[in-house]
Amino acid sequence: MSLRKTELVVIGGGAAGMMCAYTAAQRGIKTVLLEPNRQLGRKVRITGKGRCNVTNSCDIKTFMANIPGDGRFLYSALNRLSPADTMAFFENHGLPLKVERGNRVFPVSDNANDVAGTLTRLCERAGVEILHAEARDILTEDGAVTAVVTKDGTIECTAAALCTGGVSYPLTGSTGTGHRIAKKLGHSVTPLRPSLVPLESGDAYCGEMQGFALKNVCLSAYEDDKLIYKELGEMLFTHFGVSGPLVLSASAHMRNMGKAVYRLEIDLKPALDEKKLDARLLRDFEKYANKEFKNALGDLAGRTMIPVLIQLSGIPEDTKVNSITREQRMKLLHLLKAFPVSISGTRPIDEAIVTAGGVSTKEVNPRTMESKLVKGLYFAGELLDLDGYTGGFNLQIAWSTGYVAGMAVTKRSLVEENDNDKKFKK
Repeated sequence: MSLRKTELVVIGGGAAGMMCAYTAAQRGIKTVLLEPNRQLGRKVRITGKGRCNVTNSCDIKTFMANIPGDGRFLYSALNRLSPADTMAFFENHGLPLKVERGNRVFPVSDNANDVAGTLTRLCERAGVEILHAEARDILTEDGAVTAVVTKDGTIECTAAALCTGGVSYPLTGSTGTGHRIAKKLGHSVTPLRPSLVPLESGDAYCGEMQGFALKNVCLSAYEDDKLIYKELGEMLFTHFGVSGPLVLSASAHMRNMGKAVYRLEIDLKPALDEKKLDARLLRDFEKYANKEFKNALGDLAGRTMIPVLIQLSGIPEDTKVNSITREQRMKLLHLLKAFPVSISGTRPIDEAIVTAGGVSTKEVNPRTMESKLVKGLYFAGELLDLDGYTGGFNLQIAWSTGYVAGMAVTKRSLVEENDNDKKFKK
């Protein structure tokens, strides 16, 4: 049974889907947006701990450096809708933004609902018809899209945009439906894996320090003893291993889990080189010369971490500080500069912020986001085999690819598209 006729059906009401639907609708394309949840942008509303890291205020070259996979695919999309354009878009539509550490961009209100709400209102004003239903299939004829099937009936259309996200945060509706539909239509889907995800460790002392946070430390990540990530920031010990901003970013570089050996090193005193740290140790040891070792570390480490430092240093806790040898001191120094954490795996993908892997970008036109296999089929957002590091890069991927897909459906000339680009950003 045919439910209705339209020109474009956007499947998925997240960041990419809302941007795609709005962009097409405001250009006169009759658009239906399918979203099973009662509220659009459910995942957007919980990102950034409810604050929503909208984008990253950086240039395109810097942005590309924060995409660990095929960042080149995004070059055209980012030139059409850059981070600066995205910021202007939201501010011009009544959402003030602010830039914080690391060029992370947030709404001034610190409320992610304001981001999702802004796009929801824009979609409604542009005439997007929002249906709270789940797409089950996309029908094609002679290699072109003809309809989208829902449990309530079929929607005839000439174009469909798959914007269903990855498989992280499944409670928000990211259940892999889009990947299944893409596969059925002949597209390749690269293996899905968690990215920006906490890491598990077999080191018992991580659990012993559960809840202990580290600030202003330098985290280094190694793959088969090769340095793959190094950054200054914050992290947290948990019952399963480690988490926090530094760890989430490091996880995005661990793309061969199960094949390679990964480990972390934490520089607890990054402001001090080894010579300065040794001088600091000597001063502390002089200060606590007649104390036992276990009572001499309070100025160097948090109380929760002291028992672990004692254990890993191999220095008996009741050793008098004035009897500690140079060799023992050097071992402690190395521990403070390279505290080890072995990595046994990642947390489950449903705990990841984003999904790595997805529809192969080799089968998608980077200038239009249209399928190279099926006419009238478009992709945008996390469904694609694209992911970035933490800091607003993944949402920008969604905004840019959603915008390009929405523009492409209009089938306007390049001159008209460029004119519309300028109009859109005003």
